Amino acid sequence: MGSGSWHMEKRHSFKNEPVKDVEHVLENGSLSIIVLGASGDLAKKKTFPALFNLFQQGFLQPNEVHIFGYARTKISDDELRNRIRGYLVRDKGASRKDLEDVTKFLQLIKYVSGSYDTEEGFRLLDKEISETEVLRNGVDGLSRRLFYLALPPSVYPSVCRMIRHCCMNKTDLGGWTRIVVEKPFGKDLESAEQLSTQIGELFEESQIYRIDHYLGKELVQNLLVLRFANRFFLPLWNRDNIENVQIVFREDFGTEGRGGYFDEYGIIRDIIQNHLLQVLCLVAMEKPISLKPEHIRDEKVKVLQSVLPIEDDEVVLGQYDGYRDDPTVPDHSNTPTFSTVVLRIHNERWEGVPFILKAGKALNSRKAEIRVQFKDVPGDIFKCKKQGRNEFVIRLQPSEAMYMKLTVKQPGLEMSTVQSELDLSYGQRYQGVTIPEAYERLILDTIRGDQQHFVRRDELKAAWEIFTPLLHRIDNGDLKPLPYKPGSRGPAEADALLEKAGYVQTHGYIWIPPTL
Repeated sequence: MGSGSWHMEKRHSFKNEPVKDVEHVLENGSLSIIVLGASGDLAKKKTFPALFNLFQQGFLQPNEVHIFGYARTKISDDELRNRIRGYLVRDKGASRKDLEDVTKFLQLIKYVSGSYDTEEGFRLLDKEISETEVLRNGVDGLSRRLFYLALPPSVYPSVCRMIRHCCMNKTDLGGWTRIVVEKPFGKDLESAEQLSTQIGELFEESQIYRIDHYLGKELVQNLLVLRFANRFFLPLWNRDNIENVQIVFREDFGTEGRGGYFDEYGIIRDIIQNHLLQVLCLVAMEKPISLKPEHIRDEKVKVLQSVLPIEDDEVVLGQYDGYRDDPTVPDHSNTPTFSTVVLRIHNERWEGVPFILKAGKALNSRKAEIRVQFKDVPGDIFKCKKQGRNEFVIRLQPSEAMYMKLTVKQPGLEMSTVQSELDLSYGQRYQGVTIPEAYERLILDTIRGDQQHFVRRDELKAAWEIFTPLLHRIDNGDLKPLPYKPGSRGPAEADALLEKAGYVQTHGYIWIPPTL
């Protein structure tokens, strides 16, 4: 049953086709996309490649879009283009068309150099943008301006102030100005609220897009459809049937040169408080009254506000051996590189169901997944309880898939049981379909003005309220990380916490992605 065999009906063909009748991202006027921090790693590796993919698919039309890079580094347009070029098409066997598209895309990019806290550079940037807009529109103010802050949060306030004072649309003829800000949004509740207030004094909430790239992942975006468009999930998705929920992020490498940056934040701030908590909201929320962004975000906030304070005995912290060998990491660092945290939601649907958030670096595998474990079957007439419980697993990365672990009869003359799965593996089911990168999906949402997959201010505040007390206890040294060996599962105490929370591990069963 492990190879997609539940699809007995005739399958549709899912092939990549040229985009036809692409819904234009603009109603009228031009679109200026300004990447601040254009010479940095995030811009090179994520932002510009996402823009290129949207350009290739026809969502960014060359006669409507212009892209500006802004940073302190003093380089020319061509120097920036050459820095970016190698990240746009990774495959050595890139087609001639791909290479032509790269050249066309790079011609849309101009570069402006300036500081992040003085008006001179931003006045020059505004002049360049305005000249392009007048050239495209014939009139000032019709354009759309999207500012992507691929920058450290410490400069957000000054940059937002410069944008507000120097780079807004001059007239209101239907144009807009929007800003995209990256995580981390602060280090705790106080700093996050301070940052939100500083930006909120300059821009309306409808103009601010706090990006969390996990919300752009294909399988995360599938969660609402799975839960609310399939009848058989509706009666099962509650405390009566579900024993526990795990949301897991594992990396098989350490900080690798980012030790100094990582040590400021740690695994809870870096992964759990944002990415995994956002996934928890989608797993646990009630059905919204519509798919309007505000209705969805209202339900997410209700989940966060229902989370009980975290208990110290439901937390395990770890730090891998060798982490402090990095010269940029303090010798006595207390920063966790691994954490398992049990959250409990105090509402009618989830009372008593532990939500186990687990993240770590330098572990024995790389994956991110949601694992919903169901309760034992009452009256076990087949004596198969020891083989494991039913589980519904959503594999976010790599090898995107969702599969249901269930007990079936072992083929043969004996009445014996075995664990198998109903499997929807995307690589097999949707052959030839390229799954979009999270960043390209979210940038497109920003251009369209859809805030569904972005974090609202009250949502951000509720998330920090959950984790700030725990983070302060770690920062003060009240909680210490346990050592663990690189390439292991993490501290043994984490497995003990899982068991205490009610998770039953399946022995003798391993999910293997089906081959084509």
